[in-house]
Amino acid sequence: MPVIAVLALDGVPGHELTGPGMCFGTAARHHPHVAYELRYCTAPGFRGTGSPAPFRIDTPWGLEGLADADTVLLPGHAGFRDEPEPEVADALRAAADRGSRIGAFGTGTFTLAATGLLDRCRAATGRQYAAELARRHPRVEVDPEGAVVDADPFHSAAGVLGGLDLCLHLITLDHGVPVAIETERQVFMQLHAPAGAEDATGPAIRHGTGPHSLGPTIRWMEAHLDHPLTLNDIADHAGLTVRGLNRRFRAETGLSPLQYLLRARVQAAQRLLERGDEPVERIATRTGLGTPANLRHHFQHHTGTGPRIYRTAFRSMVAALTWADGKHAEPAEPDGPAGADTDPGPSGSADDRRAARRRT
Repeated sequence: MPVIAVLALDGVPGHELTGPGMCFGTAARHHPHVAYELRYCTAPGFRGTGSPAPFRIDTPWGLEGLADADTVLLPGHAGFRDEPEPEVADALRAAADRGSRIGAFGTGTFTLAATGLLDRCRAATGRQYAAELARRHPRVEVDPEGAVVDADPFHSAAGVLGGLDLCLHLITLDHGVPVAIETERQVFMQLHAPAGAEDATGPAIRHGTGPHSLGPTIRWMEAHLDHPLTLNDIADHAGLTVRGLNRRFRAETGLSPLQYLLRARVQAAQRLLERGDEPVERIATRTGLGTPANLRHHFQHHTGTGPRIYRTAFRSMVAALTWADGKHAEPAEPDGPAGADTDPGPSGSADDRRAARRRT
């Protein structure tokens, strides 16, 4: 199982610690073939998280937790303008020497740059800090927009919403675009849901991955949603009787085959509504729901709203969340260069973020 070590330095904003856990945890919860071990590691002198909502954390891992990590993530922290402690710099250089992937987001990019590992590489930080990063580390080619930058094995981005863009980029590299897109949707639904509410689409659908599991049949169903699949079709593909299929499906997913198929079609409709401008009629055909009326009926039943309202609300929600996160950014140094970009404006829509991942 790949190990991801999140290095928490003193004064790290709390949401930059919870962001990776939410992102990688959501990917694993909704995709049975995805698995990560997430470690939170602290350096000597760590006292707690910083603003806007500080809290204490206890972890058994210190810098030794980086020793066998496949990926090291470096969030921002309060003393990012200072030289990193020698043991921190040594641990990061040792990780790079071993071939570990290293990701920095927000002001964490300053610390990674201070090790010299980013010399002659492209890198990103929050837009309001880009000019300062370029001035302090002239050997680093700084992306002024804070977009996700892939300078393998180093990856960096703005710290919007706890580095979710960077985490989604890494998930894309590990498991492909479809997993990253579904993870992004689930994460934003969790952020928008009322406290104590279930995922907006209901409990995660899980299925086994053993040699006798329904995984291949489920993937076949999801690849043929636009076909008029019947119970007999699904049973034939699985090599089971209809009765055996029903029993196995309920054991592995908690749903009947047709319930699972309907849920998958609604989820596919959600993705199409979020990522494009196709009319409802076209989406109904592509997802196998047939008619717009049928799509509206099942969409309303599973999500509590209609498809057009859902599309508008999702895009407004993403814009509002990314804008709100930018407003909490720490201002740049007062003596920064004239004309430095200090506008912590929105980082863009979900489509913008996906386009950034495609460019990397």
